[in-house]
Amino acid sequence: MWKRTWGISEGIMICGGLVFIGLILHLCTGGLDWGSFAWPLNVYLAIVYVAVLVILYLVRSKVYFVRWAMSYQAAIPSLIFVVFLTFIMGITKQVPASVPREDVPLFGRMLSFWPFVLVYFWMTTIVGLVSVRHLFSFKLSKIPFLCNHLGLFVALVAGTLGSADMQRLTMNTRVGQVEWRALDADGNLHELPLAIELKNFSIDEYPPKLMLIDNATGKALPERAPEHLMLEEGVLAGSLSGWRIEVLDKIDMAASVPGKDSVRYVEWATTGATSAVKVRAFSPDGKRTVGGWVSCGSFLFPYQALRLDSACSLVMPDREPQRFFSDVVFYTKSGKIVEKTIEVNKPATIEGWDVYQLSYDEGKGRWSDVSVFELVSDPWLPVVYAGIILMMVGAVCMFVMAQKTKKEEL
Repeated sequence: MWKRTWGISEGIMICGGLVFIGLILHLCTGGLDWGSFAWPLNVYLAIVYVAVLVILYLVRSKVYFVRWAMSYQAAIPSLIFVVFLTFIMGITKQVPASVPREDVPLFGRMLSFWPFVLVYFWMTTIVGLVSVRHLFSFKLSKIPFLCNHLGLFVALVAGTLGSADMQRLTMNTRVGQVEWRALDADGNLHELPLAIELKNFSIDEYPPKLMLIDNATGKALPERAPEHLMLEEGVLAGSLSGWRIEVLDKIDMAASVPGKDSVRYVEWATTGATSAVKVRAFSPDGKRTVGGWVSCGSFLFPYQALRLDSACSLVMPDREPQRFFSDVVFYTKSGKIVEKTIEVNKPATIEGWDVYQLSYDEGKGRWSDVSVFELVSDPWLPVVYAGIILMMVGAVCMFVMAQKTKKEEL
């Protein structure tokens, strides 16, 4: 088999050997620690790696293995193994970095799984050698292939070696206070080159809704397909499991006032206010009528349910957030003072940091004075984007050249 005319079978054996060696390394080391390749070591490794690829290309005439590595017989098996291992990663739950290595299952952290790393390294080497070949034998007709291979190579190298420099931190801020410290996944405290002052936190909530629950189990009714009555503007009546519900009064900012025999609600437009509605409910057979207040409660006031009969009660679940956002002021070491609004899926970007709205004090709900941000810094991301753009340029060039060839044939 091992002759000077290697083919796909040799490529399969090489990939299989890398997987076997990787399994041994993984059992001995527990996985690759990408954090050890942080700046500036990752830059030095990238330079050395590219230099080695160039040297290998220059001596290709004397080393048959290098010439074979630039062929499809080597590329196809490596691509098959990469796709297979990526598929395993996609169907396996990936464990976060905060979990100790001894508690991580075999495929639970694929990016550190040695067989995965070695096979990807082999494929990246093949792509790198092909890119070097296209660079040294540059032709206009080969621009699409050069862009595709070089873009993929840049994206792979920058995405792997650059991962060690990526920081993902969590910061808790409070209204009126300035915070410049954040925690990583392991609970370590980091001082940042920027500070955040939370000026205001707000939540836009969906309208309140009413549901029936089972008095014995507390589960929503009907159990298989719970129903709810959304109290949108103008909705004054509805039905739940045969019960006819009429809304007599609705207060979005209310406080409960205990009475001698019952609880009533009044307008109270301040911190801790809750939503409350006064309803009248008619039983499915029309023989029973129940009236009273229902409220979802807040951190200040308890929730209020209305018992309809021995089997069920009418309740108002906590109002669901439609949108929550924070008004903040950024202070940087360079002296910048920037005001921005941060909300879910709309992060703020400042001096290399992306700041995402992550959470808040759910116990206080819309009255929360705490906002939790996720801060992400990935200095290699522009390089990864550059590789992706190169691949897109290559795809466009291939399409244009294909159309031009068709016209010439016609």
